[in-house]
Amino acid sequence: MRIVFMGTPDFAVPCLERLLDDGHRVAAAISQPDKPKGRGYALAPTPVKLCAEARGLAVHQPAKLRDGAAEELLRHLAPDLAVVVAYGRILPPALLRIPRLGCVNVHASLLPRLRGAAPIQWSVITGDRVTGVTTMFMAEGLDTGDILLQRKTPIGPEETAGELFERLSALGADCLSETVRLLEAGEILPVPQNEALATYAPMLDKKIACIDFAKTAGEISCLVRGTNPAPCARAFFGGKMLKVHKAAPATGFSGKPGQLLSADRLIVGCAGGAVELQRVQPEGKRQMDGAAWLMGRRARPGEMFTLR
Repeated sequence: MRIVFMGTPDFAVPCLERLLDDGHRVAAAISQPDKPKGRGYALAPTPVKLCAEARGLAVHQPAKLRDGAAEELLRHLAPDLAVVVAYGRILPPALLRIPRLGCVNVHASLLPRLRGAAPIQWSVITGDRVTGVTTMFMAEGLDTGDILLQRKTPIGPEETAGELFERLSALGADCLSETVRLLEAGEILPVPQNEALATYAPMLDKKIACIDFAKTAGEISCLVRGTNPAPCARAFFGGKMLKVHKAAPATGFSGKPGQLLSADRLIVGCAGGAVELQRVQPEGKRQMDGAAWLMGRRARPGEMFTLR
């Protein structure tokens, strides 16, 4: 099958590689433009671009999708199918209509749950025990197209969003491979999504990552795992920001939300109990154990963490 692949970050790379390994004719890869990165702000190629060039594919990086140039490019490439994985832009209807068999998207949730930009992080933050990947035909709405295949996987009790990202990336490639095989054979039946079950997963920002100790230890632990590695959960003590990389409920302690409860472990009161901040990172410093931070900061039981 002749395919045009559209994707940008690391998550999309296994899908591109699987299509090539399965023997499909990938006419070209389309990715976001290179962006400045690092202290020198040198332009850095996207992971999909690096992969595509290493595999001998032509790469296109249109700055816009609605000026007619992208439509002309896709018509020239004449794909049977377009595969879109974390491309980072919404495709206009004119592009969706060009491939003979349509446009297939790989989404990192069990749609219609967690539509949007950050489904992996929100599946952890909201405490889901099971997630997965979905392949679907693309429509004009945000992740609203008919479902083709889904694959489920449990979320580990201590699994971070970064760790889940790696597993779902591989699972997405498997699901895509099977989807394309069934599409080519005409053996797949699209299923409309149930709009009543739709939820959304907006992009994360630093405000969302701030720990509210008025929440339960379980909720705080999920926030810490779901924002690891980025944007990273954070708390504030004495006007200084403290990143939190690992946390867990602490038994046998109780106190006011935000109150430091121990002299030798970084245990903080929260709704219904307490949470231990096990791995933390002060501003401008490396990660350390919560107990080491406590000793260096000379913080005392009864002092308070704040939201800002």
